[in-house]
Amino acid sequence: MSGDYARPVPKQPRHAPEPSPSLQLAVDRTSPVPLYFQLSQQLEAAIERGALTPGSLLGNEIELAARLGLSRPTVRQAIQSLVDKGLLVRRRGVGTQVVHSQVKRPLELSSLYDDLEAAGQRPATVVLGNAAETASARVAAALGIAEGAEVQRIERLRYAHGEPMAVLVNHLPVGLLGCDTERLEATGLYRMMRAAGITLHSARQSVGARAADEREAGLLAEERGAPVLTMERTTFDDTGRAVEYGSHIYRASRYAFEFQLLVRS
Repeated sequence: MSGDYARPVPKQPRHAPEPSPSLQLAVDRTSPVPLYFQLSQQLEAAIERGALTPGSLLGNEIELAARLGLSRPTVRQAIQSLVDKGLLVRRRGVGTQVVHSQVKRPLELSSLYDDLEAAGQRPATVVLGNAAETASARVAAALGIAEGAEVQRIERLRYAHGEPMAVLVNHLPVGLLGCDTERLEATGLYRMMRAAGITLHSARQSVGARAADEREAGLLAEERGAPVLTMERTTFDDTGRAVEYGSHIYRASRYAFEFQLLVRS
């Protein structure tokens, strides 16, 4: 990724890192599960449930190893596995610091903004584009309109805890919604639709994965070619009218979709 790429950054409150609270950690030496993995799983669980909050310090490897009676390489391996997952970061002069838990989003008809807010992830948005354009064949087919018809194209960069999470591109029929840029940066698109009296009823959605191009990588603070999750969704109102077509990409290192599967008898 180019080092001089200028990324928009939303205004976020700064919080000084604080030492992590005392955690109840223990390893079972009789278990076939590797000791480093036992430790990494406990630390990950503490991050997920909020016992280790974003910005808190984990403490140094020597103290943690002595406390648990483990070798320093074992502790280092456990910490590195969480660094690789993006849950911890090593900062020179500061120590090992909790970044945040991975965002796990259920596949439901909900907006990313609402899901992040409900999870306490402090969502923020930068609008990268908000203008009318002619519909491509793909957009026209999704919205059930003629190719070349005018649509509203909105592109946003969504943040959680001050870190970029997703690039969201949405196409709406022109005149459906007053797409004020200031409002788009203050709230979610689905909230704006509901406030305008649009009843969201159902959606057709597909999920995939690919490599990020140079622009996407720059926006998401990833290396070019890094894996990203993709989602395409066409949303319908209660009359069956297509009201929105979204084409989104998410950082695979910070984001996951969750599925609930039912067994048919």
